[in-house]
Amino acid sequence: MSIFDGLKFRRVNSIIHNLDPRIKFIYVIGVFIAALLFLQIIPLVALFLLQLPFVFLARVQRQWMRSLRGAAFLAGFIFFINIVTIFLGNNYTVTPSNIEGALSMTLRFVVLVESFSVFFLTTSPDHLGLALEQSRVPYEFAFAFTTAVRFVPVLAEEAQTIMDAQKARGLELEKGNLLKRIRNYIPILIPLIVSAIRRSLELAEAMESRAWGACKKRTNLYTLRLHKGDYVLLGITAIIVIGAIYAYFYVSIPTIVSLLLL
Repeated sequence: MSIFDGLKFRRVNSIIHNLDPRIKFIYVIGVFIAALLFLQIIPLVALFLLQLPFVFLARVQRQWMRSLRGAAFLAGFIFFINIVTIFLGNNYTVTPSNIEGALSMTLRFVVLVESFSVFFLTTSPDHLGLALEQSRVPYEFAFAFTTAVRFVPVLAEEAQTIMDAQKARGLELEKGNLLKRIRNYIPILIPLIVSAIRRSLELAEAMESRAWGACKKRTNLYTLRLHKGDYVLLGITAIIVIGAIYAYFYVSIPTIVSLLLL
């Protein structure tokens, strides 16, 4: 459940937190595009290291590391699936190049998790909803999205609490085969679903008591404006995307295997 810590906003006074959510989202999309272009490890490692200054400037290293640890299981699963697919498709043989390809796919996933984690850790749900509204997204969709962002970490914490309570009652989640382990999570899912339904009903009652949706033309106390740091990040994003496209078409990027054979 620690992967969901990367979706929980941390209120810190930093340069990254003060950036416009729209520009940060454009940066994340730029990194996403750059990561999709490459299947070599070297550019993906460069994209991974590129996020580190943002993490340290935002002072969210602990939460960021926890989200990466939480994503380690999914990353291992992606690597395993790629290796199995290659093994079955290549007449039960796996070469070093195949392993590097599987590692590249896994690292691509890690880069995406890393960039989105920094975005959600440094972006307030209130500012995110305001950014969506100013981007002409209908308020109903903006409210639904920001509410989901708020409640995913809350439900993750509640699921962890339920798991701890069930373990204290003698439930063994890690024992048995795959089907047995899936059945073991039923006592976790049922109270979690009931709690989510109860929470949604309470939210609906709170919205109705505040006459949500009664006024079609809404006004906001604050408006988002771009500042100098936002233009700097926008320039960095443009450099990343243009550099990635140029490298994809005109630069011969070596693989780790080819470098080891030199």
